[in-house]
Amino acid sequence: MNLENLIPLPELCSLYKMEMSFFTNLSEMGLVEIKTVETISYIDSDCIYEIEKMIHIYQDLDVNIEGIDVVFNLLLKMDTLQSEIISLKNRLRLYES
Repeated sequence: MNLENLIPLPELCSLYKMEMSFFTNLSEMGLVEIKTVETISYIDSDCIYEIEKMIHIYQDLDVNIEGIDVVFNLLLKMDTLQSEIISLKNRLRLYES
């Protein structure tokens, strides 16, 4: 397995001063995917932006893991609705011209 795009979980824990259980709980909720290679757990570097948002929500807003799950599901729904609105506006412009 190519480890180029993977970040070791212990490194993330020390960098963000978070417990390993935080990332494990996020994984159990389906919010992040933890990959294990030779007893070392990794997270894909493409997920860092979302992980940083989750950490800020957890630390700054004092929201628990279940709350983070709710927030991210709502954000996903909001993005879907915004895309649908843009699509509908574009279709409406066709009929207005």
